[in-house]
Amino acid sequence: LQMDEKWIIISEEDRRPGAMTREQYILATQQNSLPRTEHPQFYPVGIYGWRKRCLYFFVLLLLVTMIVNLAMTIWILKVMNFTVDGMGNLRVTKKGIRLEGVSEFLLPLYVKEIHSRKDSPLVLQSDRNVTVNARNHMGQLTGQLTVGADAVEAQCKRFEVRASDGGKVLFSADEDEIVIGADRLKVTGTEGAVFGHSVETPHIRAEPSQDLKLESPTRSLVMEAPRGVQVNAAAGDLKATCRKELHLQSTEGEIFLNADTIRLGNLPVGSFSSSSSSFSSSSSPSSSAPRQTIYELCACPNGKLYLSPAGASSTCQSSSNICLWS
Repeated sequence: LQMDEKWIIISEEDRRPGAMTREQYILATQQNSLPRTEHPQFYPVGIYGWRKRCLYFFVLLLLVTMIVNLAMTIWILKVMNFTVDGMGNLRVTKKGIRLEGVSEFLLPLYVKEIHSRKDSPLVLQSDRNVTVNARNHMGQLTGQLTVGADAVEAQCKRFEVRASDGGKVLFSADEDEIVIGADRLKVTGTEGAVFGHSVETPHIRAEPSQDLKLESPTRSLVMEAPRGVQVNAAAGDLKATCRKELHLQSTEGEIFLNADTIRLGNLPVGSFSSSSSSFSSSSSPSSSAPRQTIYELCACPNGKLYLSPAGASSTCQSSSNICLWS
């Protein structure tokens, strides 16, 4: 009954603020009932001994590693000249990448456009050669330009050299033809220009105060045109020299020689003999005969020309030995 009354009293006191609860009361009574020892045991909390020393060692090693890493990072940034715009000679701009000074690329470089500054040239230098390749969308090689120590080679379907404005084609070459679009083609070599096959041109002219010479040392020289070939020497002489024969031929027209004086040198001269009334070939008039100053130009049936002493009538004979033995 006393226990019940206590519980009732306690329950009524629980209603007051700051009173003990039933669970607190039970725990308090249980702790009071436990026997107390005279020497309580204390257990240490934390890391002691060799574990503590290892932990400090690892923390110190981590700190040294971080300091070395930070120092190496600062050194690399200083040596490579890293800035906000780029690194070293490399600058990143709105228009692309800009390189200042000499740059070396060890691996292939893929770019869309390369150009130099306005006040400096663009120099591509290599110890062996410089090769520029162009490929299509399939990756196939369509053009190649190789600049070597011995030669400059270009492999493409068509090669063109244009003027500074980019409009006029000065030189172009492909598998079918080579076109030179310059106003004047000048050859400064001592041997001139050598052509292995035919040459088609509307005009051939020498430099002022220089001679124009067309020569074929071992073969013939042929000039053809559907409307005629005009050879003009406005301020000098026109000379045609050959080793064997010079042919002037006109199939449908005539050969017209218009000059104040027309001279035919080294023509054979036929001498007149009163006994036989025939002509003989000699290089000059006979020394015993009177000096002959007037001659007649004669033509053989085969077209050969010779001189005959002029007389009261024509002295040309078709049966002359000059015509027969020619």
